[in-house]
Amino acid sequence: MRPLAYVLPILLIACNGNGEAVAPGNAAAAAAGGKLFQVQELASFNEPWAMTFLPDGSALVTEKPGRLLHWKEGGAATPVAGTPSVDYGGQLGLGDVVLHPNFGRNRMVYLSWSEPGPNDTRGPVVGRARLVTEGGPPRIEGLQVIWRADKTDGRYHHSHRIAFAPDGKLFITSGDRMKFTPAQDLNSSLGKVIRLNDDGTVPRDNPYAARGGTAATVWTLGHRNLLGIAFDGQGRLWEHEMGPRGGDELNLVERGKNYGWPTVSNGDNYDGSAIPDHPTRPEFQAPKITWNPVISPAGMMIYSGRMFPQWRGSAFIGGLSGKALVRVALNGTAAREAERWDMGNRIREVEQGPDGAVYLLEDRKGGRLLRLTPAH
Repeated sequence: MRPLAYVLPILLIACNGNGEAVAPGNAAAAAAGGKLFQVQELASFNEPWAMTFLPDGSALVTEKPGRLLHWKEGGAATPVAGTPSVDYGGQLGLGDVVLHPNFGRNRMVYLSWSEPGPNDTRGPVVGRARLVTEGGPPRIEGLQVIWRADKTDGRYHHSHRIAFAPDGKLFITSGDRMKFTPAQDLNSSLGKVIRLNDDGTVPRDNPYAARGGTAATVWTLGHRNLLGIAFDGQGRLWEHEMGPRGGDELNLVERGKNYGWPTVSNGDNYDGSAIPDHPTRPEFQAPKITWNPVISPAGMMIYSGRMFPQWRGSAFIGGLSGKALVRVALNGTAAREAERWDMGNRIREVEQGPDGAVYLLEDRKGGRLLRLTPAH
């Protein structure tokens, strides 16, 4: 696609201290002081899901049906050979892509995807491989699966987002698959945040390491569908997850804590039956932000660039049903929604580029890669 630059008057939606949108009339008034962004269309993809930048400024992009692409600005995106076959359909397929912290030395790339199992079951996996971009078409070599979750039926809530901690430990989100109660079972991988060494082995200091088995891999439990995970500049881990009927959450992820799903939620079941709210069960960790109405959060990055200095330390989250880009102001362990911009399409991924610009992927066939820079 030929790059197209335009100035977009993005609607600023005012929020109260709990991150809830205020009345439309007030939002319109707030929009008058909103900042105009220059938005540049750079490429389009078939159901793009995730992206990560390489040191040379090019990027790897995953498409949910199963393709990994190497994208360079001004050129066509090239398929990367050697990627795994995936179980594609519903919410499942090829997922996240991240670089090893020492990528410049070892060229290791980590991928997540949905893998078929026996008797019409499936589950998320994470693998790693060496990326080769010299001497021919791009390819990955030596793909090795380093983590497998339990297999279940259904095509929901695999989550499988990946992030490396500052100390090099690997964190993986594992959704509840719409199975509910396994999120509270330490012997199940469903509804958990997983912590591993970079080779898939279990760190000795994990909170439940002494129990062995699946429990040894668990960092936190009681989660639903975790589609964004990121570390802030002080090494704190944040994740967001979709609530049921209402109650999307942003959580500060802390070692060994239980976040309550499905026992508590600030939303209700899809059949309309009530779920006790978080304040009724103080033994569970309460979210830092709850969204009602929901935004269906997807993708997350915490900004550290120079292009928007006023936003350093803020989290940026895509909205699927919300069709929005959401900025969350982080202050230590506190968080509040600060700004929300209507993007007109479902936003699946948010990344910071090497240039400090904000990059977005739309969630659809023909989903565009967009670059946001300050308007001149």
